Amino acid sequence: MADENRELALYVQSKKAVTTFYRAPAMTPPAAVGAGMPPGSVGGGATEASAGDSVYFLSDEQARCVALVEEMAAKRGYRVKTVDVEKAGRIEQFITEHLRGVQTFPVLISPSGGRIEGAASFTEDALAEMMPTELKGVRAFSYLKVRGGDFDRIRRLLEGLPEVKEMHFLTGDWDLLVVLDFEAGPAGTKRRVLDFVTDRIRGIPEILDTSTVVPEYSVTKFPLP
Repeated sequence: MADENRELALYVQSKKAVTTFYRAPAMTPPAAVGAGMPPGSVGGGATEASAGDSVYFLSDEQARCVALVEEMAAKRGYRVKTVDVEKAGRIEQFITEHLRGVQTFPVLISPSGGRIEGAASFTEDALAEMMPTELKGVRAFSYLKVRGGDFDRIRRLLEGLPEVKEMHFLTGDWDLLVVLDFEAGPAGTKRRVLDFVTDRIRGIPEILDTSTVVPEYSVTKFPLP
């Protein structure tokens, strides 16, 4: 995937903190102490000393979204540029093309223009959809023809194999579609998959025939384990 397609823009909206908690005054200049003022005091008081300070904070809901996006992006090889629209200024906020029509923050924008808006929409499934990535392991698909009999027993046997991740019962020429998953390994992965199918799956007496597809390259939009 091209490098420019790996950066997402995350817009959040902080709040300016208003507090009545006591703040220690600025340190008194040595000259003032010598003039008889007590150490630690300043003529204008703590309010004047901190008048230029601005403290901003994110709500817990937005902070959770930021943490989730950063975690998912790191796993899937993406970068995230986070912009606080409250600090960026209202002019920049309103001329930013990405934010037209935005009603609720945070907002995540993909390079293709996809958008997730509002804290409730930030789920692992939604983020994985926006950040498709290459599979690290090997996903294979095997069609099975089964002799009529105890399907519950066959299902239990297949479920007991860690490599079997999904089973889909079909109508037509094939009775089952089984999704297999293997960790990435050295060359010869395709043979490893086929060895598993012939040895473990075909070893089940009720399995009459199999046909297995091993992709050369796979991309997923599902959350990674």
